Amino acid sequence: MEMIKFIVLPTVLALFVLFLHFIIRIIKLRKLNLPKGTLGLPIIGETLEFFKANLEGKQIRFIQERMKKYDSRVFKTSLFGENIAVFCGTAGNKFLFSNENKNVQVWWPSSVKKLLRLSFVNKVGDEGKITRRLLMSFLNPETLRNYLPKMDRIAQHHINTHWKGKEQVVVYPIIQLYTFELACCLFLSMEDPIQLSNLSSYFEEFLKGIIGFSINFPGTRFHKAMKAADVIKKEIKLIMKKRKVDLEEKKASPTQDLLSHLLVTSDTSGRFMSEVEILDNMLLLLFAGHDTSRSAISLIMKYLGNLPEVYEQVLKEQLEISQGKEEGELLQWEDVQKMKYSWNVASEVLRLSPPINGAYRNAMKDLTYADYTIPIDWKLHWNTRTTHMDPTLFTNPEKFDASRFEGEGPIPYSYVPFGGGPRMCLGQEFARLEILVFMHNIVKRFKWDLVNPDENFKYDPMLEPEKGLPIELHPSHYTS
Repeated sequence: MEMIKFIVLPTVLALFVLFLHFIIRIIKLRKLNLPKGTLGLPIIGETLEFFKANLEGKQIRFIQERMKKYDSRVFKTSLFGENIAVFCGTAGNKFLFSNENKNVQVWWPSSVKKLLRLSFVNKVGDEGKITRRLLMSFLNPETLRNYLPKMDRIAQHHINTHWKGKEQVVVYPIIQLYTFELACCLFLSMEDPIQLSNLSSYFEEFLKGIIGFSINFPGTRFHKAMKAADVIKKEIKLIMKKRKVDLEEKKASPTQDLLSHLLVTSDTSGRFMSEVEILDNMLLLLFAGHDTSRSAISLIMKYLGNLPEVYEQVLKEQLEISQGKEEGELLQWEDVQKMKYSWNVASEVLRLSPPINGAYRNAMKDLTYADYTIPIDWKLHWNTRTTHMDPTLFTNPEKFDASRFEGEGPIPYSYVPFGGGPRMCLGQEFARLEILVFMHNIVKRFKWDLVNPDENFKYDPMLEPEKGLPIELHPSHYTS
């Protein structure tokens, strides 16, 4: 009996305090002119509806329904146990992107913070700027152009190994082999197939747990992700240990990959990254450098399979580039710059089906926006779909039209698959090269038909095909 009292009374008291806190919070918030919307149930909020929409591939419906019901400029909701103001349209994007490090700072759910601890994604203010400059000194166009022939070689080898001679392939898992090998090669100089395969399986576990509730209990996605992250970082640590020795003995080059770059390059203050920082940033970049591109390339394959006239135009452009090269000559920087139509096609795919649907910020003080008050420490979300599918910004937004990106292209803050402002995606140029190199090689080798032309795509957390996107391959006679 005493034991029951010992357990029950503290539990009841804790629940009462939690309930009281919730009531006080509601009373305080009601005094403010908050954005319209609903915070849903305590802690849970509208998280379940949000995840359900993502998994059904209908996240746009979740956003648009609330924009229509509450306000097309900003509305409130509650996700991941946090009060969130969802900013909509170009004005919302501009407000958040231009106020970075002034009135707002980057924020991610606790699952991201715990999995990517000391990486750039969790750095804010001056510390974030310094880390970004250091990483960008490798990921900038001037540096990446030197790795382009290697990227072309990897793409050719991938297609010869996994596509050649096949009548049917499942695109999504096979594309991961390409994007993961490319990221591992350029970032770690890792090329061993067995090592790549083992590491890739752990990244799958890591990815599934990176967005959601951070419940570290056996069997949960987050617990599996934490375990996978430990294994991945242990592997990277072994590579890093050997690399330090190789650099000292001049057996490795300071410019051979991202790992060497981080080991030998200091920031603007003269400080070098710690071992833990390097591990967390390598985990971040390996994840970001291959998974979003896997989604993007899979979507490009879908659209090219559904739109033969677009495929033919891409093929025409790529053949013109090939015909100006010697047999066996690898792609160079000048070749990629000629792929204007191909990149317009990729850009239109990213508009219609962005691999990531948005990101989050934290209010550093009480904010006033669209005549509403948004309290300090509220989370702020911008979403690609609020502009990408806006008919006032993109005529017939559901129609595929690569010409939207000709000339000056979309108006500022309307096209945001890579974000914007000081936190714009670090790997934008890497992704562009990764995508274009693959497009160049695949259209010359194959045409394809979609087995399920209407296959649904869902966010989990990246946009991915429910059945993996199986296609029937038809070898082309353009093999040069």
